[in-house]
Amino acid sequence: MSVFYRLPWALWLSLFGASVPVAAQVSPAPIPVHDPVLIRQNGTYFLFGTGPGIAVWSSADRQNWKREKPVFAAAPAWATQAVPGFRDNHIWAPDISVHNGVYYLFYSVSAFGKNTSCIGLATSPTLNPAAPNFKWTDHGRVIQSVPGRDLWNAIDPNLIRDEAGRPWLAFGSFWAGIKLVQLRPDLTGPAQPEQWRTLARRPRNPQLNDSLPGDGAIEAPFLFRKGGYYYLFTSFDYCCRGPQSTYKMVVGRAKALTGPYLDKAGLPLEQGGSSLVLQGDKNWYGVGHNAVATFDGTDYLVFHAYDAADKGRSKLRIEPLRWDAAGWPMVAP
Repeated sequence: MSVFYRLPWALWLSLFGASVPVAAQVSPAPIPVHDPVLIRQNGTYFLFGTGPGIAVWSSADRQNWKREKPVFAAAPAWATQAVPGFRDNHIWAPDISVHNGVYYLFYSVSAFGKNTSCIGLATSPTLNPAAPNFKWTDHGRVIQSVPGRDLWNAIDPNLIRDEAGRPWLAFGSFWAGIKLVQLRPDLTGPAQPEQWRTLARRPRNPQLNDSLPGDGAIEAPFLFRKGGYYYLFTSFDYCCRGPQSTYKMVVGRAKALTGPYLDKAGLPLEQGGSSLVLQGDKNWYGVGHNAVATFDGTDYLVFHAYDAADKGRSKLRIEPLRWDAAGWPMVAP
């Protein structure tokens, strides 16, 4: 979700009604979330999202959710030093994955409306808070964007590994679009020599100051490999405006992880191309910031949406993701 339209936590609650449940409270779906990612360990689903300390929910059936304790009880010390505008321990847009028995959680910290932003990393050997070895270890900053230096924004991380097992991080919001960088094997920083690629962007008014997010409303990358292609999902337009939200999900695909990513018409996403996956309607004002997860042979689109029946408050949605004859993702009506 856009750094430009993120809100202080107290105002966030008043606008979206996402009250903070106490630990062990069980809520039926749809639960209040933003920027959700989903993973399963030993039959239990764990959902991570934007919130104080990183919001965490668990479920046995993806229908009834228990609010768990946040990942961070207090803001990481490095984050408050690196990002002076970071406040309230309000951490954005996490990304969860597992590799060789270790769970990797990337997350974003940022000042509001600026690309004074960092992506951090925490790890744990398990997601089960009742396990004796459950512990999140923070590894600090992985990448950072600096106003006046970078025309990109270090938020909305997504980790993917290529066919050789090398780790890559996609990220980005507004400015010059979605970026990709290869990481070191331990994931704690860019591989050397550093090479930064642009995967997708939208036209930006060249008259705008580089310090401003701009009008190229693109963010929230998620990379998913299937059937010989890498699919790049991103979100267009504006989140976090309740009934005025215009968020929508788009996609392109490439044979190589590094691109070029093309839409259905063959237009490169780097040149503004996109193919629509899902947009708002009379029931949901806007939909976006998605992840894709596969459980028991079925792919699922995991995202937040602004509920028209509840004053535009943000809710979790999980929909089966199908693929047409040409191999493009679609959500059945």
